[in-house]
This record gives sequence, structure tokens and C-alpha cells, in this order.
Amino acid sequence: MKLISIKELKGKIILKSGLHIGSGNMEMQIGGTDSPVIKHPHTFEPYIPGSSLKGKVRSLLEMASGLVPFAAGSGGLVTVKVWKSLEDENLKKKAEAILKIFGSSGSESEEDTDFGPTRASFADCYLNGDWKKKAQSNRWQLTEVKSENVINRIKGTAEHPRFIERVPEGTEFDFLITYKVLNETDEVFFNKYLLTGLKLLELDAIGGSGSRGYGRIKFEFKDTAIQKSFESLTPF
Repeated sequence: MKLISIKELKGKIILKSGLHIGSGNMEMQIGGTDSPVIKHPHTFEPYIPGSSLKGKVRSLLEMASGLVPFAAGSGGLVTVKVWKSLEDENLKKKAEAILKIFGSSGSESEEDTDFGPTRASFADCYLNGDWKKKAQSNRWQLTEVKSENVINRIKGTAEHPRFIERVPEGTEFDFLITYKVLNETDEVFFNKYLLTGLKLLELDAIGGSGSRGYGRIKFEFKDTAIQKSFESLTPF
């Protein structure tokens, strides 16, 4: 196995609706929100973790490939164990592609496979420099607080108010995904799976509360050829 090349996907992620990726800080502060977004510890600016991007793209590809029912025993995640148990050759090829691109669980032994290293690496996505300058000159807030509640359908009243922090619609982040090419098959996987996974994400959402309209995004690639290819993709 030899490293032939490393491809790069660069560009911008543009928010088409408010985004909430939680920080995990469950401590309620006076005057604070019930659920803050994740922020860089030095700049206190919101960002999109690479792990969130990678996890959602992988999840959507596994759903689109029809592999989720076979991965019920592993929490819905396609693993080496799941791949070995598959009898349908078409499904097995799809599972192999996903494992090669995104990797397997660190607790798994891959001694019985020749998959090699994980092909795709997702960097954390920080605020786009030009957009940040524009935001500073216009004194735009980097986050907003959205009030939500539960409607009691019997009484017709609002109950249990909560305050959710979001990154506002229109915010722009830079993204970088690198992809190792080790053989000819990896070239096929790049277009058939990785770009398709990003297209599925555009059609779905990232972060929390996607079913309530949060987390809709648009990808803009620096490479015009990739952008054109991406726009023509039809995952279904």
C-alpha cells in the first residue's frame, strides 16, 4: 500500500438557518442560556467541530446505503464486525467504502482487513476571515438567543420556556477536508461517497434541532470544477 496523493476539499460553509452545536456545558449561569453553542476557548468565537461534520456525513451515507438495520447491535455505526457479518456483496462493498473513508472504532481490531488508514480527515471549521471583518464593521453578533417553549394542546398555552443559543443564519465558516489516495478505488470513493455525503448534508442539517429548521447549510468549494461536479450530484 502506497500513498499516491492527498486531495483537498476547501471552501466555505454558509449557514442557511441558525446553527446549534452544543458545548456540553450544562451549568446554568445567571442571565445565560439553557444550551450554549461550542466556542473556541481562546477567541470565544463559535466554530463547527470537524468531528460534527464527519459524524453527520458518515451517518447520512450509512442511512443512504441501507446499512443501518445491519448495524443495530453497534449503535447504528457500521463497524468491521458489521462488515464481516454482511452476506450481500453489494452492501459489503458499501460498508467497506465507508470504513476506508471514515475509519472504524478505535477499540476494534483490523488485523483481518487490508483497509489501511482512514482516508478522510475533517478539520475544525472556523469563521471565514472576510466574513468576520464584515461582521465586525457592521457590529453583528456572532451568536443569538432563541426562545422556545412547549405548547400544551389541551390548555392552548405555552409552557416550559427555554433559551437556545445559535449561530445566526448567514454566518460563514472555512472548511478543509483532506483525503488520502492509496489506490485507484480511492479515487472512485472520493466522488461516489465523500462528495455525495456532503451533498446529503446540504439536503439535511447539522447540529441539534434539525427537525425544527436549525442547521441548514450550503457548501461553496474553491475549486470550480469540484463545485460544478457537486452541484450536479443527485444522491437518490
